[in-house]
Amino acid sequence: MALLRAAFSSLLFSSAFALVQDLDDTFKDSRMEDVWLVDFYAPWCGYCKKLEPVWQEVGAELSRSGSPVRVGKMDATAYSGVASDFGVRGYPTIKLLKGDLAYNYKGPRTKDDIIEFANRVAGPAVRSLPSRQMFEHVLKRHSVCFLYVGGESPLKEKYTEVASELIVYTYFFSASEDVLPESVALHELPSVIVFKDGSYFTYDEYEDGSLSSWVNRERFQSYLPIDGFTLYELGDTGKLVAIAVTDEKDPTERSGRLKGLIQRVAAEHRDQFNRTA
Repeated sequence: MALLRAAFSSLLFSSAFALVQDLDDTFKDSRMEDVWLVDFYAPWCGYCKKLEPVWQEVGAELSRSGSPVRVGKMDATAYSGVASDFGVRGYPTIKLLKGDLAYNYKGPRTKDDIIEFANRVAGPAVRSLPSRQMFEHVLKRHSVCFLYVGGESPLKEKYTEVASELIVYTYFFSASEDVLPESVALHELPSVIVFKDGSYFTYDEYEDGSLSSWVNRERFQSYLPIDGFTLYELGDTGKLVAIAVTDEKDPTERSGRLKGLIQRVAAEHRDQFNRTA
């Protein structure tokens, strides 16, 4: 029985590996028919070796879920010309390739984070919300999401352009006004709204500057735990950032009061912390 279990485990392991394709220099010409998630690695790279088992899990999960995204890996030292054409400058580099577009992944190298990125970017840049029920479902699923409300307009064209650029970070949706609950009051149409922190905020071209810059600032919650990746991205936005160091494992009342105070300051002083430096 033990031998049978070992053989079965080995079969599962081999199957998982088969779900990640080893790519060579023919990939550049053959990839256009599919959406690809590719790990460009170097055999000697320690970070690449650490990513390898995670990458196999990503391939297995995307295949199991029926995702259209195909998963591959390429030795960027053996096929340096191809890697260079895709803009690979370091290892590992993770890219989602969709048609003529190449999206870089810069988040945590965990299975769930990579899969969430792949599923988001592989879909349309702007997703339509046809009903209030779907709108409410989206709000429950995402801590931050952007919504365009209205018909065809120059603002919609700009919104779609920004969504194509920044979909690597967040979700973009569109809907008609009747999809919104009565609690959401819009002064004019079309409008772009961000829903987060239990509230919503409307883009104002005259006060907020370019739509791209506004989205890049607003894609973060007002209060959130940060890691190295998040801190780096916050720095790129030009936002003013207040950082508090707390012990998340500390269950004491004092720790809870401190975190509550930080959250209250973030909400009450949003205008100050939301502007650029």
